[in-house]
Amino acid sequence: MTLVPFVNISAQKEARNVKEGNKQYVAQKFTEAQKFYEQGIADNSDSYSANFNLGNSLFRQKKYKEALEQYQKAATLTKEKKEIASAFHNVGNALMEEKNYEKSVEAYKNSLKANPKDDDTRYNLAVAQYLMKKQQEQQKQQQQQQKQEQQKQEQQKQEQQQEQQKQEQKQQQQPKMQQEQIEQILKALEQDERDVQERRKIQMGQRSKTDKEW
Repeated sequence: MTLVPFVNISAQKEARNVKEGNKQYVAQKFTEAQKFYEQGIADNSDSYSANFNLGNSLFRQKKYKEALEQYQKAATLTKEKKEIASAFHNVGNALMEEKNYEKSVEAYKNSLKANPKDDDTRYNLAVAQYLMKKQQEQQKQQQQQQKQEQQKQEQQKQEQQQEQQKQEQKQQQQPKMQQEQIEQILKALEQDERDVQERRKIQMGQRSKTDKEW
């Protein structure tokens, strides 16, 4: 009885696409490489190589967020320590490009757990830790500056409100003063009118008296 060997055609197609993608990648044709790796994933979604290499082609196109997703997925598709380490190493690299230094530190530490002897990862970890500390200091300084600016704005607002209140009080006082002045003027006019009338009476009285004498 002849045994017929099982041939996984999907796996073969995936392998061919990954191989062709690698050729395009080496030639720095990263967009073309991406297409082949994506086809490889379509043939076998659980392929570590296709997912990992797709991440690399995306990284070279500066599509760091998309690359990060592929590296993270690749890390779940293998039990090989070195492959896990490589995936987390590149996760760290993608996060570094996104300036997410805190998470990149975690990624490099995970890589070193899988492969403690990797000097490149150890170096990248040191750089990420330095940049994380520097970033945290800058953020703290920015927060202090923002707080000071906010306090300054609040103080200016209070001063403006106080000045506005003074102006309103001044405007309220002015009509009162004007009314008092008007009343004084009216009184003065009335007094002048009385004085004029009084003088007329005196003059008329004098003329009458003179006429009588005549």
